[in-house]
Amino acid sequence: MAELLTVARPYAKAAFEYARDHEAFDSWSQALGFLSAAVANSDVRRLLGSPKLENDKKVALLSDMLSEKQEGLTRFLDTLADQGRLLALPFIAEQFEYLRAEHEQRVEVTVTSAYKLTAAQQTKLANALKKRLNREISITTQVDKTLIGGVILRAGDTVIDGSVRGRLNRLSEALTA
Repeated sequence: MAELLTVARPYAKAAFEYARDHEAFDSWSQALGFLSAAVANSDVRRLLGSPKLENDKKVALLSDMLSEKQEGLTRFLDTLADQGRLLALPFIAEQFEYLRAEHEQRVEVTVTSAYKLTAAQQTKLANALKKRLNREISITTQVDKTLIGGVILRAGDTVIDGSVRGRLNRLSEALTA
């Protein structure tokens, strides 16, 4: 997996730059997301990985799945097929979205709490994070009753554990050290 992620970075950067230069972030995001889901299907993966199927047919298969034809995207798929990188599409899509979020200065935050957060709590949390991270915030919430209380925030690589369970674990580690 780490290898495909490394392989995906330059392709995602190229796709991002093309989409940025052509003001086509939405269409590229949608198309890459769809293609990523398609490649996750085991039958599609088997077809794309088959050496018996010619590259132009692989590209045609993927292009036909899209509701909207885009010349730049078709050329991008041709390049991926020529380099044997079509199976890296899910990683390319993920990296593309990361680059887009950085460009648009927004971040996806996952909030895991012991109890369901109210809309007012989510808004207050989003405003505080917006000030701290200096980015637009999009919050996704999850409930995990094992936290006992508090929240765990995940924003990219940053994790802030303010849960009671986390505090108890840290106290236990300190006492046994």
